Amino acid sequence: SGFFFCVFQDINKRLSLPADIRLPDGYLEKFNLIGPALFEQPISRRLRRVSLSEIGFGKLETYIKLDKLGEGTYATVYKGRSKLTENLVALKEIRLEHEEGAPCTAIREVSLLKDLKHANIVTLHDIIHTKKSLTLVFEYLDKDLKQYLDDCGNVINIHNVKLFLFQLLRGLSYCHRRKVLHRDLKPQNLLINERGELKLADFGLARAKSIPTKTYSNEVVTLWYRPPDILLGSTNYSTHIDMWGVGCIFYEMTTGRPLFPGSTVEEELHFIFKLLGTPTEQSWSGISCNDEFVAHNYPLYRAERLSNHTPRYTTERNVKRISAAESMNHPYFSNLGNRVMALLDTTSIFSLPEIQLEKEAVRPTVTSDPGKTLTHAVTHTDTHTQSHTVSHTQSHTQSHMRAHTDTHTVTHTHIQTVLLLLSIIQT
Repeated sequence: SGFFFCVFQDINKRLSLPADIRLPDGYLEKFNLIGPALFEQPISRRLRRVSLSEIGFGKLETYIKLDKLGEGTYATVYKGRSKLTENLVALKEIRLEHEEGAPCTAIREVSLLKDLKHANIVTLHDIIHTKKSLTLVFEYLDKDLKQYLDDCGNVINIHNVKLFLFQLLRGLSYCHRRKVLHRDLKPQNLLINERGELKLADFGLARAKSIPTKTYSNEVVTLWYRPPDILLGSTNYSTHIDMWGVGCIFYEMTTGRPLFPGSTVEEELHFIFKLLGTPTEQSWSGISCNDEFVAHNYPLYRAERLSNHTPRYTTERNVKRISAAESMNHPYFSNLGNRVMALLDTTSIFSLPEIQLEKEAVRPTVTSDPGKTLTHAVTHTDTHTQSHTVSHTQSHTQSHMRAHTDTHTVTHTHIQTVLLLLSIIQT
């Protein structure tokens, strides 16, 4: 299309790193671009811009490819090493022979990441553009949340769940304040390093809300993490699309299984309505005129009572879905202390000595029934209820094991966990 060729011609300008990138003075000294005597003076923006090219930024030969980490339709991701720093990096190599999708998604990702500087968002180190490919050089993190779950046998220490969720909300709140939606939240797009730092990655489907378009693409997020309004064809959405994904990921970290594992749109909506109740005209204005909804003639489910302690929260379907910033202030996170809320955006929560990742117990993977509802997960988080329900299924055993990793904390935070999860997944 005309848009594609216009963007392609301007690609070098659009994908250049900012001129005021912060280069360590050691780089300049190493390559004899600046003498020790000059360290007393501030390094000019012009010198830094020249230094980018002279040092090796923007050049393929600066990086050594190691293992292939994954491959998609338009891109291949490699583990690599920088010859400049000897640090590991992730090399996202995007093939440019495809005229649809690749350059546009790459430009969208780069243009957003250049302006997003946060401890819980993956750092873009370098951009390399050739005739055949576009390579994005990211910081390297050891695994994604899906791999982390697999390594733990799908049972994450409940303290670590809280730390991961807080970091996810922290990065997302930063994005939303800058009118950026991620639009593709899933465990595979949340990267984790050995320290426990969690970072949002893969902004290829993200789009700034301020872009002057009337609608967004309907096909934006993996099926399991899509909110019901998007599944029913809505093309006007806001930050709530990300918050629904947060709720689903929170549940998956807590229980070790996906919340709504539908294989089709119809099945996905069936799972959602069975748990949260089938919408009516009273609870969802205009739903009776929605073609997708009417076509499948869903049974009239009543919302399940998710906990005997919180019956009123299962019926408040018109409540606005909680925001990322509001979630961070939820009592569920109160034991993290006040200092974590005052950190600079670029400062890791693990800079605080009181914030530490706990060691995970290595367990065999538990395969549980994906059809089990949130009622079971909530009940199993309560150690008092567990003794009556924990003996018959694998999912019961899994929840039983989790509770005993920190019994007093589970009992104390049970109600707050339920309330936060309910707030996030309000339809």
